[in-house]
Amino acid sequence: MINSQSQKGGDGSTNLQAQQMVVHVGIDEKRAREIYQEMNLQLRKDYSQEALNIANSRVIEFENRLMPKMAQVEGALEAFADPSFQLLLVEAQKTAAATERAADYDLLSELLIHRFQKGANRIARAGISLAVEIVDKVSDEALLGLTASHAVSSFFPLSGDINQGLDILNDLFGKIFYRELPGGQDWLDHLDILDAIRLTPFGSLKKLGQYYPEILPGYVDVGIAKKSENHDKAIEILKSHNLPASMLVEHTLNNEFCRLVVRSTKSIDDISLVHQIFHEGRFISVQKELSEEQKQAIKSIYELYSKDGNVRSNNINLFMSEWDKRPNLRTLREWWDSIPTSFTITSVGKVLAHSNAQRCDKSLPPID
Repeated sequence: MINSQSQKGGDGSTNLQAQQMVVHVGIDEKRAREIYQEMNLQLRKDYSQEALNIANSRVIEFENRLMPKMAQVEGALEAFADPSFQLLLVEAQKTAAATERAADYDLLSELLIHRFQKGANRIARAGISLAVEIVDKVSDEALLGLTASHAVSSFFPLSGDINQGLDILNDLFGKIFYRELPGGQDWLDHLDILDAIRLTPFGSLKKLGQYYPEILPGYVDVGIAKKSENHDKAIEILKSHNLPASMLVEHTLNNEFCRLVVRSTKSIDDISLVHQIFHEGRFISVQKELSEEQKQAIKSIYELYSKDGNVRSNNINLFMSEWDKRPNLRTLREWWDSIPTSFTITSVGKVLAHSNAQRCDKSLPPID
């Protein structure tokens, strides 16, 4: 919207009018490091000379982990001009100075990147600020347990292929399991004290053998019997909607049935097809979103699936058998199923766990 404004001036005067002027002060990595050091000056009065040397070396190490990561995220260095970010930076420097665990510097770096990415979300900012304060307080065992728990509830394979999906999960947890997983109750009590989780003493966690088939129903649902009337219908639906026949494959868990290569009916909305087109003398791959009509066609094929409960139960058993063939997933299942009490992860725990997971696997998506 442009406001109407008038301006009068005397003879020989020059009239200038600005509707709105926004001055962007660019911050490069050199200036960001200067601001980092300016913030660090506030901490030096809090330490004795003996402690100052140790604190400085840790804060410098944190700086060297933080700056390259911030520089790689578009616009992130501009956050150093934000007063609220500067205050959080000071808290992160305090935590860095107090911790002897080298991994914490990377963890704090990930938290500050999250702070930049979620700057407009006050709820997220509150969780990140509190997470920064407890980085040096959470034990190695509890942090790993928290991270693994968060991964179970937050990360799922995109692939509709069962073996590929399981391999993806196995690789993920292989990166997250950087030490032995915690046992017993102490690590849970520790996280509860730090407000990273909320214990539910009278409940129990859902076993993985029940949880993952519910999360990935497309892997264990029965499918369509081969050479059946519904099988013929499914093939005709694919043809009539210009969908590839390869979307319907033999069921990995039961070769008498076919299934769509999807992990759930919800994931159908995310499917895109890859087309090869000839452009400037060579073939290139182009992704094309499905039309609403094509999505509904695929969902109608899913509705043709057999509802035989006995076959589905057998699929679940076979799915978990495939699960246990993968060492990291077998370890996860044994650990998870032995957790003595139910709990929920708080916003503080979520951002801390997600940051640690990203520290372990750089390819993970940013926190929601």
